[in-house]
Amino acid sequence: MKKTILMFMILLTALAAKAQVQPIVLGDKHAMLKVKQGQKYLLLPVQESEEIAAIAVLDAKNDMVQRLNVKLAIDRVDYYVPYELKGACLLDVEFHGDRRQKGAVSEFVCWKEMKYSAAFDTTNREHFRPAYHHTPVYGWMNDPNGMFYKDGVWHLYYQWNPYGSQWENMTWGHSTSRDLIHWEAQPMAIEADWLGSIFSGSCVTNGNEVVAFYTSAGHHQTQSMATSKDGGRTFQKFSGNPVLTTSDVPDFRDPKAFWNEEAKVWNLILAAGQEMRIYSSKNLKDWKYESSFGKEYGNHGGVWECPDLFPITYHPTPSTSETKWVLICNINPGGPFGGSATQYFVGQFDGRKFTCESMPKVTKWMDYGKDHYATVSFYNAPENRRVVLAWMSNWQYANQVPTKQYRSANSIPRDLGLFRAGEETYVSVVPSKEMLAMRGKPQKQPSETCEIVVTMKGSTDITLANAKGEQVVMHYDAQQQTFSMNREKSGNVSFSEAFPCTTVAPTYGQVRQLRLFIDRCSIEAFDADGKMAMTNLVFPSEPYNTIKVSNKAKVTIYPLN
Repeated sequence: MKKTILMFMILLTALAAKAQVQPIVLGDKHAMLKVKQGQKYLLLPVQESEEIAAIAVLDAKNDMVQRLNVKLAIDRVDYYVPYELKGACLLDVEFHGDRRQKGAVSEFVCWKEMKYSAAFDTTNREHFRPAYHHTPVYGWMNDPNGMFYKDGVWHLYYQWNPYGSQWENMTWGHSTSRDLIHWEAQPMAIEADWLGSIFSGSCVTNGNEVVAFYTSAGHHQTQSMATSKDGGRTFQKFSGNPVLTTSDVPDFRDPKAFWNEEAKVWNLILAAGQEMRIYSSKNLKDWKYESSFGKEYGNHGGVWECPDLFPITYHPTPSTSETKWVLICNINPGGPFGGSATQYFVGQFDGRKFTCESMPKVTKWMDYGKDHYATVSFYNAPENRRVVLAWMSNWQYANQVPTKQYRSANSIPRDLGLFRAGEETYVSVVPSKEMLAMRGKPQKQPSETCEIVVTMKGSTDITLANAKGEQVVMHYDAQQQTFSMNREKSGNVSFSEAFPCTTVAPTYGQVRQLRLFIDRCSIEAFDADGKMAMTNLVFPSEPYNTIKVSNKAKVTIYPLN
């Protein structure tokens, strides 16, 4: 009898936990929810196949303090996201879509599953979550933003949706690291306001102050700034926002600011349609237009985004050095194998105008995989290094990849340089030196988190496979000077017709050693000399545990810890 009563009490407690909210239904698409006070979080149930519900958050004075777009669950729950209440008193919820097909609003499963909580469980539940790549603890992530190095700490901000694992509700998330590999999640850095959502941008350090520039994406896209006096942990928005506006193009975004030591001015470059616009300033607040770059240069298959502009000094011969400027231009669509990708231009910059040294029709890609986009560099990296991160996905299928607690990772950190091939200067890409510290003692078989070094003498076939018959086939052609990767049978490829594919890269000469970085859902391939990079996602049902190579190539496998 006691056991029966105890079980009944447990059942009642469980039912009460799930019945904590009672909506006020006002119509077939409209409901309100009075918020229980004294609670920290309201856990919102999400169903990704549903349409967005628009939520207006009102305070005690009935003033609207925030807008959210959340795919509230109608008939099943895929996962939960936390909303921190912080004085919220009323949620005004408007559903979209045909309610005749969805049923009565009062019967939606979101009301039964919505609950208050003092905490939110962020324990990893994802089979494919990378071990040594940066990911958000939960929610959607795309472009890296505002990256800088200061006082021994690498700061990474990123486009983040804290209210779902698909693109929406753009804010700046924030993570920090002391080694570029292990990242610690920080509180949200910059939230949306009435100027709009917070799109991509950059940070600079100015004395003890960190200054952020970002796009306010409202009815129009304008540029805003915010400052931090605690090393980039919290920001105060500038009262004079926006600091840059335009009326001639709808796509006007992604400001990248930097100090130009030679010109003794602050420069800022941003994307405007299919060109980049360059500005200068003495005080970081008042910006003067200087010039535009891009007409007829490079690839114009899509919108230009996420620019960067920086000098690199290299040695064309052992006894000489030369400095050239690199202008990064991310583009979507228009990539070499469809969707988004990173192109770049090499030339000179005098603080006012960038001059490309190549012919207009020459297109140079930084990475020849499908999953390398929004590449930008850290400001103020030590040792004059040019360290970059990219978003490791593709807009063709980023919202559909088979994870739900989170979506998207960043690439491993990479250092950029320059090299000559024929009449052209190209950007070299090598894994940052911090990756070497991850290596354990060599092992015999591949694992889900490892680095594979393949030393080759001529054309070589490389096949990674598992017991399920899933495989990734790579081929280096020494005569054609190309490297390819085929992921058509790599595992789960069913979520998008654009996912199964073969990507091919030029190697600009002979490849003697190849470095492959494997991390649960990704393969990043590099020529050890930096002349080729290729990044592709993979979703095998179990880790690849065998490797076969041809032409007597030598394989060394390091676990990455």
